[in-house]
Amino acid sequence: MRKWLPLVAICLGAFILLVDVTIVNVALPRMADDLNASFASLQWVIDIYALALAALLMVTGSLADLFGHRRLYATGLVVFALASLACALAPNAAVLITARAVQGAGGAAMFATSAALVSATYQGRDRGVAFGVWGAVNGAAAAAGPIVGGLLTEGFGWQAIFLVNLPIAVVAVALTLRVLPAQEGGGRGGARLDLPGAATFTLAAASLTYALIRGGEHGWGDRLTIAAFVVAGLSAVGFVAVEARSAHPMLDLALLRRPTFAGLLTGALLYQMAAFSGLVYVSLWLQNVLGLSPVHGGLALMPMAGTAFVVAAVAGRHMHRFAPRVPIGGGLLLIAAGSLLIWATVDTGSGQSALFAGLAVIGVGVGLSTPVLVSAAIDSVPPARAGMAGGAVNTFRQLGMTLGIALFGAVFTARLRDVAASGGTVHAGYAAGIDRISLLAAAAALAGAILVLTLVRRPAPAAAAASAAPDTTVSALPSSRV
Repeated sequence: MRKWLPLVAICLGAFILLVDVTIVNVALPRMADDLNASFASLQWVIDIYALALAALLMVTGSLADLFGHRRLYATGLVVFALASLACALAPNAAVLITARAVQGAGGAAMFATSAALVSATYQGRDRGVAFGVWGAVNGAAAAAGPIVGGLLTEGFGWQAIFLVNLPIAVVAVALTLRVLPAQEGGGRGGARLDLPGAATFTLAAASLTYALIRGGEHGWGDRLTIAAFVVAGLSAVGFVAVEARSAHPMLDLALLRRPTFAGLLTGALLYQMAAFSGLVYVSLWLQNVLGLSPVHGGLALMPMAGTAFVVAAVAGRHMHRFAPRVPIGGGLLLIAAGSLLIWATVDTGSGQSALFAGLAVIGVGVGLSTPVLVSAAIDSVPPARAGMAGGAVNTFRQLGMTLGIALFGAVFTARLRDVAASGGTVHAGYAAGIDRISLLAAAAALAGAILVLTLVRRPAPAAAAASAAPDTTVSALPSSRV
Protein backbone atom coordinates (compact mmCIF):
# COMPACT_ATOMS: atom_id res chain seq x y z
CA MET A 1 0.00 0.00 0.00
CA ARG A 2 2.89 2.37 0.76
CA LYS A 3 4.01 2.32 -2.85
CA TRP A 4 0.81 4.13 -3.85
CA LEU A 5 1.29 7.03 -1.44
CA PRO A 6 3.18 9.07 -4.08
CA LEU A 7 0.22 8.60 -6.42
CA VAL A 8 -2.11 9.84 -3.68
CA ALA A 9 0.01 12.99 -3.31
CA ILE A 10 -0.05 13.62 -7.06
CA CYS A 11 -3.76 12.89 -7.50
CA LEU A 12 -4.72 15.15 -4.58
CA GLY A 13 -3.04 18.08 -6.31
CA ALA A 14 -4.46 17.17 -9.72
CA PHE A 15 -7.95 16.91 -8.28
CA ILE A 16 -8.07 20.27 -6.51
CA LEU A 17 -6.50 22.17 -9.40
CA LEU A 18 -8.89 20.70 -11.99
CA VAL A 19 -12.00 20.70 -9.81
CA ASP A 20 -11.43 24.43 -9.25
CA VAL A 21 -11.96 25.01 -12.98
CA THR A 22 -15.69 24.41 -12.48
CA ILE A 23 -16.29 24.34 -8.72
CA VAL A 24 -17.32 28.00 -8.67
CA ASN A 25 -20.12 27.49 -11.23
CA VAL A 26 -22.92 26.78 -8.76
CA ALA A 27 -21.61 29.37 -6.28
CA LEU A 28 -21.85 32.27 -8.75
CA PRO A 29 -25.32 33.50 -7.68
CA ARG A 30 -24.26 33.62 -4.01
CA MET A 31 -21.00 35.36 -4.94
CA ALA A 32 -22.89 37.91 -7.02
CA ASP A 33 -25.16 38.73 -4.08
CA ASP A 34 -22.42 38.92 -1.45
CA LEU A 35 -19.90 40.84 -3.54
CA ASN A 36 -22.35 42.90 -5.61
CA ALA A 37 -20.65 41.56 -8.72
CA SER A 38 -21.69 42.14 -12.35
CA PHE A 39 -22.21 39.40 -14.91
CA ALA A 40 -18.87 40.26 -16.55
CA SER A 41 -17.13 39.95 -13.18
CA LEU A 42 -18.63 36.49 -12.72
CA GLN A 43 -17.22 35.45 -16.08
CA TRP A 44 -13.75 36.67 -15.08
CA VAL A 45 -13.87 34.74 -11.77
CA ILE A 46 -13.87 31.56 -13.86
CA ASP A 47 -11.99 32.74 -16.92
CA ILE A 48 -8.96 34.24 -15.18
CA TYR A 49 -8.19 30.90 -13.53
CA ALA A 50 -8.32 28.94 -16.79
CA LEU A 51 -6.41 31.72 -18.54
CA ALA A 52 -3.60 31.60 -15.97
CA LEU A 53 -3.40 27.83 -16.38
CA ALA A 54 -3.24 28.13 -20.16
CA ALA A 55 -0.69 30.94 -20.17
CA LEU A 56 1.72 29.49 -17.62
CA LEU A 57 1.67 25.71 -18.17
CA MET A 58 4.61 25.57 -20.54
CA VAL A 59 6.55 28.25 -18.65
CA THR A 60 6.22 26.37 -15.36
CA GLY A 61 7.26 23.23 -17.19
CA SER A 62 10.51 24.95 -18.12
CA LEU A 63 10.96 26.04 -14.50
CA ALA A 64 10.57 22.41 -13.47
CA ASP A 65 13.37 21.51 -15.85
CA LEU A 66 15.60 24.02 -14.12
CA PHE A 67 14.67 23.47 -10.47
CA GLY A 68 13.19 19.97 -10.26
CA HIS A 69 9.67 18.60 -10.65
CA ARG A 70 9.05 17.75 -6.99
CA ARG A 71 10.22 21.17 -5.82
CA LEU A 72 8.01 23.04 -8.29
CA TYR A 73 5.03 20.78 -7.56
CA ALA A 74 5.31 21.49 -3.83
CA THR A 75 5.74 25.20 -4.53
CA GLY A 76 2.64 25.16 -6.71
CA LEU A 77 0.65 23.50 -3.94
CA VAL A 78 1.69 26.19 -1.45
CA VAL A 79 0.87 29.04 -3.86
CA PHE A 80 -2.45 27.40 -4.71
CA ALA A 81 -3.36 27.03 -1.02
CA LEU A 82 -2.47 30.62 -0.12
CA ALA A 83 -4.37 31.96 -3.12
CA SER A 84 -7.38 29.82 -2.14
CA LEU A 85 -7.33 31.44 1.29
CA ALA A 86 -7.21 34.87 -0.34
CA CYS A 87 -10.21 33.92 -2.51
CA ALA A 88 -12.21 32.94 0.56
CA LEU A 89 -11.39 36.22 2.31
CA ALA A 90 -11.97 38.43 -0.75
CA PRO A 91 -14.08 41.50 0.14
CA ASN A 92 -15.00 42.31 -3.47
CA ALA A 93 -14.96 40.92 -6.99
CA ALA A 94 -11.66 42.60 -7.93
CA VAL A 95 -9.75 40.93 -5.10
CA LEU A 96 -11.41 37.60 -5.87
CA ILE A 97 -10.44 37.79 -9.54
CA THR A 98 -6.85 38.69 -8.65
CA ALA A 99 -6.61 35.82 -6.16
CA ARG A 100 -8.03 33.43 -8.76
CA ALA A 101 -5.26 34.47 -11.17
CA VAL A 102 -2.62 33.61 -8.53
CA GLN A 103 -4.44 30.36 -7.84
CA GLY A 104 -4.21 29.54 -11.54
CA ALA A 105 -0.45 30.19 -11.47
CA GLY A 106 -0.05 27.69 -8.64
CA GLY A 107 -2.26 25.25 -10.49
CA ALA A 108 -0.10 25.57 -13.60
CA ALA A 109 2.99 24.55 -11.62
CA MET A 110 1.13 21.51 -10.30
CA PHE A 111 -0.38 20.55 -13.66
CA ALA A 112 2.92 20.87 -15.54
CA THR A 113 4.74 18.53 -13.14
CA SER A 114 2.21 15.94 -11.97
CA ALA A 115 2.55 13.62 -14.96
CA ALA A 116 6.34 13.88 -14.74
CA LEU A 117 6.19 12.75 -11.13
CA VAL A 118 4.01 9.76 -12.00
CA SER A 119 6.41 8.79 -14.77
CA ALA A 120 9.48 9.09 -12.51
CA THR A 121 7.92 7.24 -9.57
CA TYR A 122 6.46 4.14 -11.21
CA GLN A 123 7.77 1.59 -13.68
CA GLY A 124 6.37 -1.31 -15.67
CA ARG A 125 2.85 -2.45 -14.88
CA ASP A 126 2.62 -0.11 -11.88
CA ARG A 127 3.14 2.84 -14.21
CA GLY A 128 0.18 1.78 -16.34
CA VAL A 129 -2.02 1.44 -13.26
CA ALA A 130 -0.83 4.78 -11.89
CA PHE A 131 -1.55 6.63 -15.11
CA GLY A 132 -4.94 4.93 -15.34
CA VAL A 133 -5.88 6.27 -11.91
CA TRP A 134 -4.37 9.68 -12.64
CA GLY A 135 -6.25 9.88 -15.95
CA ALA A 136 -9.54 8.96 -14.25
CA VAL A 137 -9.02 11.72 -11.69
CA ASN A 138 -8.28 14.20 -14.49
CA GLY A 139 -11.32 13.07 -16.45
CA ALA A 140 -13.79 13.42 -13.59
CA ALA A 141 -12.45 16.38 -11.60
CA ALA A 142 -13.80 19.20 -13.77
CA ALA A 143 -17.14 17.42 -14.16
CA ALA A 144 -17.41 16.87 -10.40
CA GLY A 145 -16.71 20.53 -9.59
CA PRO A 146 -20.34 21.73 -9.65
CA ILE A 147 -21.43 18.91 -7.32
CA VAL A 148 -18.69 19.56 -4.79
CA GLY A 149 -19.27 23.29 -5.11
CA GLY A 150 -22.99 22.92 -4.52
CA LEU A 151 -22.56 20.86 -1.38
CA LEU A 152 -20.01 23.26 0.10
CA THR A 153 -21.82 26.45 -0.89
CA GLU A 154 -25.15 25.43 0.58
CA GLY A 155 -23.67 23.85 3.67
CA PHE A 156 -21.02 26.41 4.58
CA GLY A 157 -21.18 29.36 2.16
CA TRP A 158 -19.35 30.04 -1.09
CA GLN A 159 -16.10 30.71 0.77
CA ALA A 160 -15.94 27.00 1.62
CA ILE A 161 -15.24 26.04 -1.99
CA PHE A 162 -11.85 27.70 -1.57
CA LEU A 163 -11.18 26.87 2.08
CA VAL A 164 -11.57 23.14 1.40
CA ASN A 165 -8.39 23.31 -0.67
CA LEU A 166 -6.29 24.16 2.38
CA PRO A 167 -6.33 20.83 4.28
CA ILE A 168 -6.04 18.88 1.02
CA ALA A 169 -3.03 20.95 -0.03
CA VAL A 170 -1.40 20.51 3.40
CA VAL A 171 -1.73 16.71 3.14
CA ALA A 172 -0.47 16.76 -0.44
CA VAL A 173 2.59 18.87 0.48
CA ALA A 174 3.43 16.64 3.43
CA LEU A 175 3.20 13.51 1.29
CA THR A 176 5.12 15.15 -1.56
CA LEU A 177 8.10 16.02 0.62
CA ARG A 178 8.08 12.63 2.31
CA VAL A 179 7.39 10.05 -0.39
CA LEU A 180 8.02 11.58 -3.81
CA PRO A 181 11.50 11.16 -5.32
CA ALA A 182 13.65 14.28 -5.47
CA GLN A 183 14.86 15.13 -8.98
CA GLU A 184 16.73 18.32 -8.54
CA GLY A 185 17.77 19.97 -11.76
CA GLY A 186 15.98 19.42 -15.00
CA GLY A 187 16.52 17.01 -17.81
CA ARG A 188 17.63 19.63 -20.33
CA GLY A 189 21.02 21.07 -19.58
CA GLY A 190 20.44 24.11 -21.77
CA ALA A 191 16.93 24.87 -20.58
CA ARG A 192 15.90 28.52 -20.77
CA LEU A 193 12.70 30.37 -20.00
CA ASP A 194 10.94 31.73 -23.07
CA LEU A 195 9.74 34.92 -21.40
CA PRO A 196 8.98 36.83 -24.65
CA GLY A 197 6.93 33.89 -25.89
CA ALA A 198 5.07 33.61 -22.59
CA ALA A 199 4.37 37.36 -22.53
CA THR A 200 3.03 37.57 -26.09
CA PHE A 201 0.95 34.39 -25.69
CA THR A 202 -0.58 35.64 -22.43
CA LEU A 203 -1.32 39.07 -23.88
CA ALA A 204 -2.98 37.55 -26.96
CA ALA A 205 -5.15 35.16 -24.93
CA ALA A 206 -6.10 37.76 -22.31
CA SER A 207 -6.92 40.42 -24.92
CA LEU A 208 -9.10 38.04 -26.92
CA THR A 209 -10.91 36.91 -23.78
CA TYR A 210 -11.46 40.52 -22.70
CA ALA A 211 -12.72 41.46 -26.16
CA LEU A 212 -15.29 38.64 -26.16
CA ILE A 213 -16.53 39.45 -22.67
CA ARG A 214 -16.68 43.22 -23.23
CA GLY A 215 -18.25 42.81 -26.67
CA GLY A 216 -21.05 40.73 -25.19
CA GLU A 217 -21.72 43.38 -22.53
CA HIS A 218 -21.06 46.68 -24.34
CA GLY A 219 -21.46 45.80 -28.01
CA TRP A 220 -19.05 44.76 -30.76
CA GLY A 221 -18.62 48.33 -31.99
CA ASP A 222 -17.38 49.53 -28.62
CA ARG A 223 -13.95 51.19 -28.89
CA LEU A 224 -12.35 49.13 -26.13
CA THR A 225 -13.76 45.94 -27.66
CA ILE A 226 -12.23 46.75 -31.04
CA ALA A 227 -8.94 47.80 -29.43
CA ALA A 228 -8.78 44.53 -27.51
CA PHE A 229 -9.30 42.52 -30.71
CA VAL A 230 -6.50 44.50 -32.38
CA VAL A 231 -4.14 43.90 -29.46
CA ALA A 232 -5.01 40.19 -29.52
CA GLY A 233 -4.21 39.95 -33.22
CA LEU A 234 -0.94 41.85 -32.96
CA SER A 235 0.12 39.80 -29.94
CA ALA A 236 -0.63 36.55 -31.76
CA VAL A 237 1.54 37.68 -34.68
CA GLY A 238 4.22 38.67 -32.19
CA PHE A 239 4.06 35.26 -30.53
CA VAL A 240 4.60 33.51 -33.85
CA ALA A 241 7.52 35.81 -34.68
CA VAL A 242 9.12 35.31 -31.28
CA GLU A 243 8.77 31.53 -31.37
CA ALA A 244 10.16 31.32 -34.90
CA ARG A 245 13.36 33.09 -33.80
CA SER A 246 13.79 31.70 -30.29
CA ALA A 247 16.54 29.21 -29.53
CA HIS A 248 14.41 27.82 -26.71
CA PRO A 249 10.79 28.30 -27.86
CA MET A 250 7.83 27.66 -25.61
CA LEU A 251 6.21 25.99 -28.63
CA ASP A 252 8.26 24.71 -31.55
CA LEU A 253 6.23 25.93 -34.53
CA ALA A 254 7.66 23.15 -36.68
CA LEU A 255 5.45 20.74 -34.73
CA LEU A 256 2.38 22.43 -36.17
CA ARG A 257 3.39 21.15 -39.61
CA ARG A 258 2.64 17.65 -38.34
CA PRO A 259 -1.05 17.03 -39.19
CA THR A 260 -1.57 14.70 -36.22
CA PHE A 261 -0.18 17.17 -33.69
CA ALA A 262 -2.04 20.15 -35.19
CA GLY A 263 -5.26 18.14 -35.21
CA LEU A 264 -4.83 17.15 -31.57
CA LEU A 265 -4.15 20.74 -30.47
CA THR A 266 -7.26 22.02 -32.22
CA GLY A 267 -9.28 19.05 -31.00
CA ALA A 268 -8.17 19.69 -27.41
CA LEU A 269 -9.24 23.34 -27.59
CA LEU A 270 -12.66 22.51 -29.10
CA TYR A 271 -13.14 19.57 -26.71
CA GLN A 272 -12.75 21.69 -23.59
CA MET A 273 -14.86 24.49 -25.05
CA ALA A 274 -17.72 22.17 -26.01
CA ALA A 275 -17.76 19.97 -22.92
CA PHE A 276 -17.31 22.42 -20.05
CA SER A 277 -17.78 26.09 -21.00
CA GLY A 278 -21.56 25.89 -21.11
CA LEU A 279 -21.81 24.53 -17.55
CA VAL A 280 -21.41 28.07 -16.20
CA TYR A 281 -24.65 29.21 -17.80
CA VAL A 282 -26.51 25.97 -17.17
CA SER A 283 -25.71 26.43 -13.47
CA LEU A 284 -27.10 29.97 -13.56
CA TRP A 285 -30.29 28.66 -15.20
CA LEU A 286 -30.71 25.93 -12.60
CA GLN A 287 -30.49 28.36 -9.69
CA ASN A 288 -31.71 31.73 -10.98
CA VAL A 289 -34.63 30.38 -13.01
CA LEU A 290 -35.54 26.98 -11.61
CA GLY A 291 -34.79 28.09 -8.07
CA LEU A 292 -32.63 25.09 -7.17
CA SER A 293 -30.29 25.26 -4.22
CA PRO A 294 -26.55 25.03 -4.90
CA VAL A 295 -26.60 21.37 -3.81
CA HIS A 296 -29.48 20.44 -6.10
CA GLY A 297 -27.96 22.54 -8.88
CA GLY A 298 -24.74 20.56 -8.55
CA LEU A 299 -26.55 17.23 -8.37
CA ALA A 300 -28.42 18.09 -11.55
CA LEU A 301 -25.04 17.85 -13.31
CA MET A 302 -24.27 14.46 -11.76
CA PRO A 303 -25.04 12.47 -14.95
CA MET A 304 -22.03 14.09 -16.62
CA ALA A 305 -19.64 13.70 -13.69
CA GLY A 306 -20.64 10.10 -12.97
CA THR A 307 -20.40 8.82 -16.52
CA ALA A 308 -17.13 10.70 -17.13
CA PHE A 309 -15.46 9.10 -14.12
CA VAL A 310 -16.69 5.56 -14.81
CA VAL A 311 -15.86 5.63 -18.51
CA ALA A 312 -12.43 7.19 -17.95
CA ALA A 313 -11.58 4.62 -15.27
CA VAL A 314 -12.82 1.59 -17.22
CA ALA A 315 -12.16 2.49 -20.84
CA GLY A 316 -8.86 4.24 -20.17
CA ARG A 317 -7.20 0.90 -19.45
CA HIS A 318 -8.10 -0.43 -22.91
CA MET A 319 -7.67 2.61 -25.15
CA HIS A 320 -4.14 1.61 -26.17
CA ARG A 321 -5.72 -1.05 -28.39
CA PHE A 322 -7.21 1.61 -30.64
CA ALA A 323 -5.78 4.34 -32.82
CA PRO A 324 -6.00 7.60 -30.80
CA ARG A 325 -8.42 9.18 -33.25
CA VAL A 326 -11.06 6.57 -32.33
CA PRO A 327 -11.60 7.44 -28.63
CA ILE A 328 -10.86 11.16 -29.11
CA GLY A 329 -12.93 11.62 -32.26
CA GLY A 330 -15.66 9.32 -30.97
CA GLY A 331 -15.72 11.18 -27.68
CA LEU A 332 -16.10 14.51 -29.47
CA LEU A 333 -18.97 13.10 -31.54
CA LEU A 334 -20.70 12.03 -28.34
CA ILE A 335 -20.17 15.49 -26.82
CA ALA A 336 -21.79 16.95 -29.94
CA ALA A 337 -24.70 14.50 -29.66
CA GLY A 338 -25.18 15.28 -25.97
CA SER A 339 -25.17 19.02 -26.65
CA LEU A 340 -27.81 18.53 -29.34
CA LEU A 341 -29.93 16.56 -26.88
CA ILE A 342 -29.82 19.50 -24.45
CA TRP A 343 -30.73 21.86 -27.32
CA ALA A 344 -33.71 19.65 -28.19
CA THR A 345 -35.03 19.16 -24.65
CA VAL A 346 -34.54 22.49 -22.84
CA ASP A 347 -37.29 25.09 -23.36
CA THR A 348 -39.16 27.68 -21.36
CA GLY A 349 -41.14 25.12 -19.35
CA SER A 350 -38.31 22.61 -18.81
CA GLY A 351 -37.08 21.36 -15.47
CA GLN A 352 -33.71 19.95 -14.48
CA SER A 353 -34.57 16.50 -15.86
CA ALA A 354 -34.36 17.93 -19.37
CA LEU A 355 -30.58 17.98 -18.94
CA PHE A 356 -30.01 14.43 -17.77
CA ALA A 357 -29.81 12.51 -21.05
CA GLY A 358 -27.64 15.10 -22.77
CA LEU A 359 -25.25 15.44 -19.83
CA ALA A 360 -24.88 11.65 -19.57
CA VAL A 361 -23.92 11.40 -23.24
CA ILE A 362 -21.47 14.30 -22.87
CA GLY A 363 -19.96 12.53 -19.84
CA VAL A 364 -19.31 9.40 -21.88
CA GLY A 365 -17.55 11.53 -24.49
CA VAL A 366 -15.42 13.21 -21.82
CA GLY A 367 -14.49 9.86 -20.32
CA LEU A 368 -13.38 8.51 -23.69
CA SER A 369 -11.40 11.55 -24.81
CA THR A 370 -9.57 12.73 -21.70
CA PRO A 371 -7.25 9.77 -20.96
CA VAL A 372 -5.93 9.72 -24.53
CA LEU A 373 -5.36 13.36 -25.49
CA VAL A 374 -1.96 13.97 -23.95
CA SER A 375 -0.45 10.56 -24.70
CA ALA A 376 -1.56 10.85 -28.34
CA ALA A 377 0.15 14.24 -28.64
CA ILE A 378 3.33 12.89 -27.05
CA ASP A 379 3.39 9.94 -29.44
CA SER A 380 2.98 12.23 -32.46
CA VAL A 381 6.27 14.14 -32.02
CA PRO A 382 9.96 13.26 -31.64
CA PRO A 383 10.96 12.16 -28.11
CA ALA A 384 12.94 15.38 -27.58
CA ARG A 385 9.69 17.35 -27.97
CA ALA A 386 7.44 15.03 -25.96
CA GLY A 387 7.24 17.27 -22.91
CA MET A 388 6.52 20.32 -25.04
CA ALA A 389 3.73 18.43 -26.82
CA GLY A 390 2.07 17.39 -23.56
CA GLY A 391 2.25 20.91 -22.19
CA ALA A 392 0.87 22.36 -25.42
CA VAL A 393 -2.18 20.09 -25.41
CA ASN A 394 -3.04 20.95 -21.81
CA THR A 395 -2.45 24.63 -22.60
CA PHE A 396 -4.89 24.51 -25.50
CA ARG A 397 -7.43 22.68 -23.34
CA GLN A 398 -7.44 25.48 -20.80
CA LEU A 399 -7.44 28.09 -23.57
CA GLY A 400 -10.54 26.41 -24.99
CA MET A 401 -12.24 26.70 -21.61
CA THR A 402 -11.30 30.38 -21.35
CA LEU A 403 -12.45 31.36 -24.82
CA GLY A 404 -15.55 29.17 -24.59
CA ILE A 405 -16.79 30.88 -21.43
CA ALA A 406 -16.21 34.30 -22.98
CA LEU A 407 -17.80 33.41 -26.33
CA PHE A 408 -20.76 31.57 -24.84
CA GLY A 409 -21.23 34.41 -22.36
CA ALA A 410 -21.47 36.95 -25.19
CA VAL A 411 -24.06 34.81 -26.97
CA PHE A 412 -25.96 34.12 -23.75
CA THR A 413 -26.26 37.77 -22.74
CA ALA A 414 -27.27 38.75 -26.27
CA ARG A 415 -30.11 36.22 -26.17
CA LEU A 416 -31.23 37.49 -22.76
CA ARG A 417 -31.38 41.05 -24.11
CA ASP A 418 -33.22 40.04 -27.29
CA VAL A 419 -35.88 38.09 -25.43
CA ALA A 420 -36.32 40.85 -22.86
CA ALA A 421 -36.67 43.46 -25.62
CA SER A 422 -39.42 41.41 -27.26
CA GLY A 423 -41.36 41.17 -24.00
CA GLY A 424 -40.32 37.64 -23.10
CA THR A 425 -39.92 36.35 -19.57
CA VAL A 426 -36.76 35.57 -17.67
CA HIS A 427 -37.57 31.87 -18.12
CA ALA A 428 -37.78 32.35 -21.87
CA GLY A 429 -34.56 34.37 -21.98
CA TYR A 430 -32.51 31.79 -20.13
CA ALA A 431 -33.99 28.94 -22.18
CA ALA A 432 -33.12 30.81 -25.37
CA GLY A 433 -29.57 31.34 -24.10
CA ILE A 434 -29.12 27.65 -23.23
CA ASP A 435 -30.59 26.77 -26.64
CA ARG A 436 -28.03 28.87 -28.50
CA ILE A 437 -24.92 27.89 -26.53
CA SER A 438 -25.87 24.20 -26.80
CA LEU A 439 -25.88 24.55 -30.58
CA LEU A 440 -22.50 26.29 -30.45
CA ALA A 441 -21.09 23.55 -28.23
CA ALA A 442 -22.39 20.89 -30.62
CA ALA A 443 -20.82 22.70 -33.58
CA ALA A 444 -17.48 23.04 -31.77
CA ALA A 445 -17.42 19.36 -30.81
CA LEU A 446 -18.42 18.24 -34.31
CA ALA A 447 -15.69 20.41 -35.87
CA GLY A 448 -13.18 18.94 -33.42
CA ALA A 449 -14.29 15.40 -34.23
CA ILE A 450 -13.95 15.95 -37.97
CA LEU A 451 -10.46 17.42 -37.57
CA VAL A 452 -9.29 14.62 -35.27
CA LEU A 453 -10.74 11.82 -37.40
CA THR A 454 -9.26 13.38 -40.55
CA LEU A 455 -5.80 14.42 -39.35
CA VAL A 456 -4.82 12.17 -36.46
CA ARG A 457 -3.02 8.96 -37.33
CA ARG A 458 -1.44 6.27 -35.19
CA PRO A 459 2.36 6.77 -35.07
CA ALA A 460 4.63 4.26 -36.74
CA PRO A 461 5.68 1.42 -34.36
CA ALA A 462 9.24 2.72 -34.02
CA ALA A 463 8.09 6.24 -33.24
CA ALA A 464 5.52 5.01 -30.76
CA ALA A 465 8.11 2.93 -28.97
CA ALA A 466 10.48 5.86 -28.78
CA SER A 467 7.76 8.16 -27.44
CA ALA A 468 6.73 5.59 -24.84
CA ALA A 469 10.27 5.42 -23.50
CA PRO A 470 11.23 7.61 -20.54
CA ASP A 471 12.00 11.13 -21.76
CA THR A 472 15.09 12.88 -20.51
CA THR A 473 14.59 16.08 -22.47
CA VAL A 474 11.36 17.28 -20.99
CA SER A 475 10.23 20.84 -21.56
CA ALA A 476 6.75 20.96 -19.97
CA LEU A 477 5.46 17.45 -19.38
CA PRO A 478 7.45 14.23 -19.70
CA SER A 479 7.08 11.53 -22.26
CA SER A 480 4.43 9.55 -20.47
CA ARG A 481 1.01 8.08 -21.02
CA VAL A 482 -1.85 10.00 -19.54
